[in-house]
Amino acid sequence: VVLCKADGSPLRNAILWADSRSSDKLSFYRLLEPELLQRLANPITTGMAGPSLLWLRDLELAYWQADWALQPKDWLRLRLTGQAAAEPSDASATLLYDLKADSWFEELIGGLGLRPELLAPLVASGTVAGELSIEAARHLGLRAGIPVAAGAGDTAAAMLGAGLVRPGPVQLTVGSGAQIVAPLSHLQIDATLRTHLYRAAAPGRWYAMAAMQNAGLVLEWVRQVLGLSWDEAYQEAFSVAAGSEGLCFLPYLTGERTPHLDPKVRGSWAGLGLGHTRAHLMRSALEGVAFAIRQGMEALEAAGTAIAELRLAGGGTLDPRWRQLLSDVLGKRLLAAESPSASARGAAFLAGIATGVYPTAEATMSLAGTPHLVAEPSSTLYEDAYRRFCGLYLELKGWQAGR
Repeated sequence: VVLCKADGSPLRNAILWADSRSSDKLSFYRLLEPELLQRLANPITTGMAGPSLLWLRDLELAYWQADWALQPKDWLRLRLTGQAAAEPSDASATLLYDLKADSWFEELIGGLGLRPELLAPLVASGTVAGELSIEAARHLGLRAGIPVAAGAGDTAAAMLGAGLVRPGPVQLTVGSGAQIVAPLSHLQIDATLRTHLYRAAAPGRWYAMAAMQNAGLVLEWVRQVLGLSWDEAYQEAFSVAAGSEGLCFLPYLTGERTPHLDPKVRGSWAGLGLGHTRAHLMRSALEGVAFAIRQGMEALEAAGTAIAELRLAGGGTLDPRWRQLLSDVLGKRLLAAESPSASARGAAFLAGIATGVYPTAEATMSLAGTPHLVAEPSSTLYEDAYRRFCGLYLELKGWQAGR
């Protein structure tokens, strides 16, 4: 979330999705009526604008000085156009949005004691939300008056860019975190509220999501700590046998969402021995991230999403050996399109829809490219290691809670 003045001048650094400082504020949500929580249709977790705004309200003057609390892409659009607006795909991920009414959740916002005037008016993702201002045009070297589309959140844009508009295909995105998303034509609320439900970029569409916080972010940290280039990291990791010779890595360096909803859990290696090398550490990190993704996938399946295969998106799944490891751990066929830049493609499609180049979101599906098979399960060697991984979280949870 970005706190800013009316002209977009930021009042502090943005708070990003991996920020868990608002964990103590989640109790405000748990005091609300169950019916209100059901209308949120999402787990109560840190990293969302609602809990972050509660934290800011109680600790920082900037909250009271702000004119707007915007999602980052909405703040950027304000700087481009001079007009503040929000849109449903990002708004539905704030824990301030009524999924059933498809609008800002005014009753809940008031119940939490937040300032409703901080939230900008909603406009549809594929509509014009303003025009490029004279000042912004001068800075960018562009013509003033160019239409600027509302746009969408990164995952919603990636789905559109990959052609996931209608129910059926399921997408795995591996970037800083990892997300598994499935398009929906109707509200399908997870009764356990372990998985997420958000508005898609296409009108009248939603998507279910398992959100794992620790993927590329953690692998990059491990790589740097071990002093490896990415080529060296993959080469050394895949010189070690599946299962990392008993070494197990929990990747929860920033807490975890799906399926644990535990902002305070942290990462660890378990089973270290004198025979382990940095190659084992790197291999176990890759396996740990894959295991965490599998836990999220299984939570999504338990909530009613059928997953026969997964389409890949994001820049974190380009290495064929990493793809094969993911396929083996997840037990799913993996497909990929020619271009991995699905979010950017989706944003471009929304600009085209907003300006009439494409009549509907469905009209862009044929432009997304045909995905092709890049990996299919060929090993069950990870099953014992996966069971140890699942048990290790439970074993360490009590110890970590007492830190």
